[in-house]
Amino acid sequence: MSDRAEMRGPGARRRRTTIPANDSGKVKQTNGGKCHDAAAATGSPPRCPGRGRTDERRVDTDVGVSGRGPRKERSAVEDINERLSCHVLQESLLSSASGYSNYRGILNWCVVMLVLSNARLFLENIIKYGILVDPIQVVSLFLKDPYSWPAPCLIIVSNLFILAALYTERRLAVGTISETSGLILHLFNLSSLLILPSFIVLTVSSVTPVGGVISLGIYTVLFLKLYSYQDTNRWCREIRQAKAKRLTRSYSCPSVAQSNGSVAHAHVSYPGNLTHRDMYYFVFAPTLCYQLNFPRSPRIRKRFLMRRLFEMLFFMQLLVGLIQQWMVPSIRNSMKPLQEMDFSRMVERLLKLAVPNHLIWLIFFYWFFHSSMNFVAELLQFGDREFYKDWWNSETVTYFWANWNIPVHKWCLRHFYKPMLKKGINKFLAQTAVFLVSAFFHEYLVSVPLKMFRLWAFMGMMAQVPLAWFVSRFLNGNYGNAAVWLSLILGQPVAVLMYVHDYYVTHYGGTT
Repeated sequence: MSDRAEMRGPGARRRRTTIPANDSGKVKQTNGGKCHDAAAATGSPPRCPGRGRTDERRVDTDVGVSGRGPRKERSAVEDINERLSCHVLQESLLSSASGYSNYRGILNWCVVMLVLSNARLFLENIIKYGILVDPIQVVSLFLKDPYSWPAPCLIIVSNLFILAALYTERRLAVGTISETSGLILHLFNLSSLLILPSFIVLTVSSVTPVGGVISLGIYTVLFLKLYSYQDTNRWCREIRQAKAKRLTRSYSCPSVAQSNGSVAHAHVSYPGNLTHRDMYYFVFAPTLCYQLNFPRSPRIRKRFLMRRLFEMLFFMQLLVGLIQQWMVPSIRNSMKPLQEMDFSRMVERLLKLAVPNHLIWLIFFYWFFHSSMNFVAELLQFGDREFYKDWWNSETVTYFWANWNIPVHKWCLRHFYKPMLKKGINKFLAQTAVFLVSAFFHEYLVSVPLKMFRLWAFMGMMAQVPLAWFVSRFLNGNYGNAAVWLSLILGQPVAVLMYVHDYYVTHYGGTT
């Protein structure tokens, strides 16, 4: 039968290809003419007048000869299948293979649940303790003795260190003193910046912990600023001594016309920057790294300034209220489990304290790094507003520490980390040294105002080194981000409980 089909095959093909010209319309109808299109539109088999039997015989012959169906039959079958089918090859939305990423509704649900759960906790706190917010108590924390005011006086005295750094640089610029003498004077000035305020806080009884934290915080910022000030001016002297025609971009930013299109602020070159105006602009500017020409905004936006001021006042009141109403009762209730070393109760109190502590930390971050620093930057027309990056997306611990506090990160990178690398120290040791310096200042800002030394903050910062190694090596993507959030949510309340417990034991004989 197959031989017979092969013999008939060429004849069949020859009959289809040698149709006269006047029958070309019939060929078009056979391959999808008007009657076929109409039939396809109605979903019924094609019926052309006077051609039914001939077409049926041709279809049978073609199928039997070539083993293939005609185009009109395939198109009709496919059209019917498309109309009757309701399933396609696809993955579920929550499967990773689906590629779906729009979870905005779930995020909104999480926000709503978070608000409702915290509202319940806040209502429970009000019912249990009543209204504990007292603005007068806050004022008394700053000023125990209204006639001495040690913390504000200590802040005013800091101007002596600022002027000492300025006049030392002036003497170095004109060559009155040698580089070695200038270095000794700067080291003495910077050391006094850390020793003098800590000595006063530890010896003067009227300095409260809150006043001590604010005073030492200002002196610490001033220490970092003056270190950057002397470092940058030393680079400028080295370049001048090398007879460079222009300051490189590493040590001085471009002219104002290049950076923001405005010529309102004149370009300054060394040693023309050694003025009181330039020094105090840097002292109040929201940055820790000095340069001769800062990027400047063309004007002060009054609406933007008022919005930031309103945020500062509102969030400050909110922070104080949350601490008084939520944090203080939770800390007091945590003292007894800590003294009795009741592990299960300690964990329960830790988790209970973690929520308000983390919420207060987030509000403080927004208040300080966004509202306050943008307010000062707008007031001074300071152009660089990158005070933080997307630390909330951190998948490693090192990414978090490099992006949540950009001014400190820039200072560490410019004045500490890169100089160590230039001296041949490997990256791991340089990173460890950065965490060591950070741990020292964390402990300095906590232990000295509390007038006790327990090294909890120091050990917490140094614990970031192995944690960073573990997260970067074993956790990736969302797991790494979850680990970073977990360390922030649980790590801080642990340190708070340790310090508060030791403070009560040290100063009140273990009474709560």
